[in-house]
Amino acid sequence: MSVEILWAEKYRPKSLREVVDQEDVVKRLQVFTKERNMPHLLFAGPPGTGKTTTAHALAHDLYGEDYRLYMLELNASDERGIEVVRTKVKEFARSKLPVDVPFKIVLLDEADNMTADAQQALRRLMEMYVDVTRFILIANYPSKIIEPLQSRCAVFRFTSLRREDVIARLKWICAQERVACDDRGLESIHEVSGGDMRRAINILQAAAALGEVNTSNVYKVVGLATPAEVKALLKTALFEGDFLKSREALRKLMITYGLSGVDIVKQIHREIFSSEITVPEDLRVEIADYLGEIQYRLVEGADDEIQLSALLAKLVLLGRSLRQQPQPSKPVKR
Repeated sequence: MSVEILWAEKYRPKSLREVVDQEDVVKRLQVFTKERNMPHLLFAGPPGTGKTTTAHALAHDLYGEDYRLYMLELNASDERGIEVVRTKVKEFARSKLPVDVPFKIVLLDEADNMTADAQQALRRLMEMYVDVTRFILIANYPSKIIEPLQSRCAVFRFTSLRREDVIARLKWICAQERVACDDRGLESIHEVSGGDMRRAINILQAAAALGEVNTSNVYKVVGLATPAEVKALLKTALFEGDFLKSREALRKLMITYGLSGVDIVKQIHREIFSSEITVPEDLRVEIADYLGEIQYRLVEGADDEIQLSALLAKLVLLGRSLRQQPQPSKPVKR
């Protein structure tokens, strides 16, 4: 097993036929490969859902193994100024065309990070060189792309990957790399990655470097507390009402894993909505509402320890209703 090669790159799909869980997108793109023609494209969606991979697969299906000769790839977060648009893109658009396909492709990754001036310059280039060049813009936040550019593109929206597809791909990679893994460990990777396949594969590779891919190793490499530890913290505050004990457990978690206040709040939020924490629906709503308030305060710069202590105090107070259930009345003797 080579840890020098990024598995996310090593196991990237090479053709549109290999792209999974984006059936509508693939079906529409395959029409372009058959006709050997396409408009400018805008790929929009969450990170790690296959936007850049799909663009490479499309170019591979159009041009074959040497597709990189006919595709200019720029990362707009690094090269996002107006000068790049006027030089690199313009020079590439003027160069020689491939034999079988009447255009080349300019791939602008993270185009939502381009400056407004660069986007304005790009709209004119897209019109001037439309006969010989097609642009593929990739954006996590399409609202940051100016309206004139959006109107020039066919928009493809990518959705988060299904849990079963992510886990199936991770199992396949484990088989290829001969890595021992268990189902719970792979489920933990999916939970931590939040549907980001690139992040999921990178976590898998890091966990594999520690030995077996299990829940413990997964949470070690991502620097988060395990769900069992967070559940124990919640139960101490909610069901036992022991504020000092829960605060001590919280400080231990923060020191052991080096967690920030926002990390703790996110993990508590995840566990509150898991099936293993049984609380009434109205209480769950109150906790969720207060978690949102604490998260906002932390993002705005409030002190982690003070805000998390306030959160635990609130959980202890809200848990009173669970700890003070009315006792069944005894029958009166006559």
